[in-house]
Amino acid sequence: MLAVRLPPEIESRLDALAQATGRAKSFYVREAIMEHLDDLEDLYLAEQRLIDLRAGKTKTVPLEDVMKRYGLED
Repeated sequence: MLAVRLPPEIESRLDALAQATGRAKSFYVREAIMEHLDDLEDLYLAEQRLIDLRAGKTKTVPLEDVMKRYGLED
C-alpha cells in the first residue's frame, strides 16, 4: 500500500479527470507513475554518472571507439 499526498490543485484535477472518465483516481496515479518511472531512473543514473565523472571515478569513451566496438563505423 502506498499513500501519496498531492497538492490541492493536483488533487482537484485528478478528481475531475476521474469523474469525467468514470475511472478511479488510483488508475491515473498508477498510469502516471508507470509512464514516468523509466525517465526518472534514467535521470538519476545520468546524474550519478556525471558525479562519478567529475570525481574522476570513471572516464568517457570517444564515440568513434564505441562505434568501432559495435561495428557501426562508416
